[in-house]
Amino acid sequence: MRVVVLTGAGISAESGVPTFRDADGLWEGHRVEDVATPEAYDAQPQLVQEFYDARRAALAHVAPNPAHEALGRLERALGDDLFLVTQNIDDLHERGGSQHVHHMHGELRSALCRACGSRVAWDGPLVDFPGCPGCGLTELRPDVVWFGEVPYGMDEILVHLQRADLFVSIGTSGAVYPAAGFVTFAARHGARTLELNLVPSEGSAFFDEARHGPAGVLVPAWVDEVLGEVMA
Repeated sequence: MRVVVLTGAGISAESGVPTFRDADGLWEGHRVEDVATPEAYDAQPQLVQEFYDARRAALAHVAPNPAHEALGRLERALGDDLFLVTQNIDDLHERGGSQHVHHMHGELRSALCRACGSRVAWDGPLVDFPGCPGCGLTELRPDVVWFGEVPYGMDEILVHLQRADLFVSIGTSGAVYPAAGFVTFAARHGARTLELNLVPSEGSAFFDEARHGPAGVLVPAWVDEVLGEVMA
């Protein structure tokens, strides 16, 4: 069985990582337009660097939860038959045991050079505009896909969705494209579809089945079901 799992902010919220937007539309106190667009970076690079530096530093104070760990168990059982794609820019999947994670929106612990295009592992601050390890120019920015930019590896994602027997969406709002369209794309190519979310997402009606509750409860239970089928 080939499985594609998509995860969103809801899976990391239970670890204490703030979700993308608060009820008032702000992202950790900032308008999205001020910190998550190329235009924002061009206008106020210092503010944008400080925002992502703070989020990167905050990773030291959160830990993977049972949902992340369950997906790590699933990878160990399914191997290459599991494709895990996340909208999250934290590293909790990796710390939860998943070794192959497709970060379609980039990663906090990575920097992107606007001069040479290099993507480099990065744990420290960027606010002082350090030189790129590749070309030496001071053009490093957060390796995060902003509004108006194309998510990483869309062709690869679509190939896996076409081949999937099962598509599972975990902790997503169903509102942000292109990820919100994965369920209908996978279904069109024959996959069964399952939503695991705290509450019904905006796209909940498109799924064959939807289960609602905390990811830390739903995901381990679902993984146990899958592993029972695989081992039977």
